[in-house]
Amino acid sequence: MGMVGQLLLALLSGAVPAGAAYLGKLLVDDLAAPGAESGRVSLLAAGVAALAGLSAVLSSVSALTTATTGQAVNLRAQDLLYRRINDFRSLRPFEDPETQDTIRLAEQSAQNAPRQVLDFLLATVRSSITVAGFLGAVLALWPPMGLLLVGTVAVSVAGQLRLARQQADTTKSMMATARRQFFYRALLTDRRAVMEVRLFGAGPLIHRRAMDNLRQTSAATLAVTRRDAAVQSALAVLGAAVAGVAGVVIARQVLRGGVTLGEMTLFTAAVAAIQGALSSVLMQLGRTDEALQLFARYLTLLRMPADLPSGELVPRALRQGIEFDGVWFRYKPDDPWVLRGLDLILPYGQAVGLVGANGAGKSTLVKLLCRFYDPERGRILWDGQDIRTLSVDELRRRIGATFQDYMTYDMNARDNIGIGSPELMDDLERVRTAAARADIDETIAGLPRGYDTMLSRIFLDASNEKGVLLSGGQWQRVALARSLFREDAELLVLDEPSSGLDPLAEQRVHQALARHRAGRTSLLISHRLSALRDADTIVVLAGGQVVEQGRHEQLIEHGGQYAELFAAQAEGYQYALSEEPR
Repeated sequence: MGMVGQLLLALLSGAVPAGAAYLGKLLVDDLAAPGAESGRVSLLAAGVAALAGLSAVLSSVSALTTATTGQAVNLRAQDLLYRRINDFRSLRPFEDPETQDTIRLAEQSAQNAPRQVLDFLLATVRSSITVAGFLGAVLALWPPMGLLLVGTVAVSVAGQLRLARQQADTTKSMMATARRQFFYRALLTDRRAVMEVRLFGAGPLIHRRAMDNLRQTSAATLAVTRRDAAVQSALAVLGAAVAGVAGVVIARQVLRGGVTLGEMTLFTAAVAAIQGALSSVLMQLGRTDEALQLFARYLTLLRMPADLPSGELVPRALRQGIEFDGVWFRYKPDDPWVLRGLDLILPYGQAVGLVGANGAGKSTLVKLLCRFYDPERGRILWDGQDIRTLSVDELRRRIGATFQDYMTYDMNARDNIGIGSPELMDDLERVRTAAARADIDETIAGLPRGYDTMLSRIFLDASNEKGVLLSGGQWQRVALARSLFREDAELLVLDEPSSGLDPLAEQRVHQALARHRAGRTSLLISHRLSALRDADTIVVLAGGQVVEQGRHEQLIEHGGQYAELFAAQAEGYQYALSEEPR
């Protein structure tokens, strides 16, 4: 049922109580009068009962239609929210605490605010009809009652709005604490954290911090609840006092013969109905105002400017290479520079190995290349085109990457690999080809349900069976297969793709990778220098700059930083081989 139908239901629901009260007034007057006709009394009694039943049915139907419409509105609000979050192109919004709080508040308000506004609208329509139906009788019998009701409403509105704003302010101020409490709770239940937490005996520490944050949020919520109870109690006493004064006045008029018992019944019912209707609207007003206060964060999120503007051009097919031209970058204005005027060329069709100590800027270079950030100075050129002028989505479609901090998705094996190119993830043969290149096909095929096996113990698979857990090296090969699934990628970025593999597995993987990247532009990053020996060019980063560049043999002869690093690794292996068993 559409919005018009719900409004009609609200109108009927608001009108029926007035009709039932009027029939009740006639019934009481007939019963009080001498010689009442039994037929008329029976008809009036049946009418009162019928209207009471109709009111109950209308209430149930209205609740159902409101829930249906509210659900549709909620789904639309959530859809817009998730679209907006997906529109964030850089990593900055996900590294900013204020933006994270805004996202959490937006998620919360997207679930509550649209439904609350709808409930308030329908309650206002329904209550307006109820008040209009009864107000004439109240004013006719005792006009001052109108002023009392107006005064009560004014006080109630002020109290409800004040409470709503206090509640909204509390929710906003405690969002960071609530996020932290959720983080600690996740540490207590996440399998990936459980091993370290149990081994180091950190459970009590995590528990204590989780409870500290929970106590803070609970105390703030309880303080608002106390204020709410005090205000609601005061308003209830005020309403009872008004109703009591009106009851005394009308009862005295009955004694004087100025008002019939039926009219008194109607007046009492009218006062109760008007106060109930106004109370319902005022309660909804408070909740709606609070929801709208938080909904402002939702609107703020939807209206946020682009965090990383997308270009309009489609990248040319890579035929020359990629160039870092005087690139400077730091993560925040007060942070030290990570890259300092970096000049680097990734020639078309060649493999470039990237070497450097921790913090030299290797992973940052990858993030800039994938345009998760933009340089503060300088340019990154894709076949001569500044990547800031290119469509972000089109640029990223040309890149296949395995990141150092790769994801392990709680999905089945097919989806874990196929997510590398979602539009093709149903092509099992293509998924298996990528898995074979990463030397993981045989392992996955041997799982209980093959590629449909859930790689998680958190969720059940399609057959309601428990999933399996892979080893670290197996997960790394799954992540590698994910990047290789994008077969048409023109640039392949591999950041520590074999750090978790045993020597034999690493050898097989590197042989497969060498075949796959033949003729393809590749950027290889590894602390295992032996993995980079076959690269066409090896680049050494230090202090955010290129300090050495050349083939393996050339850099060894040069005797610089690369030769020193390589000698240190080789010495470690030689020592291990020459050490006598004890």
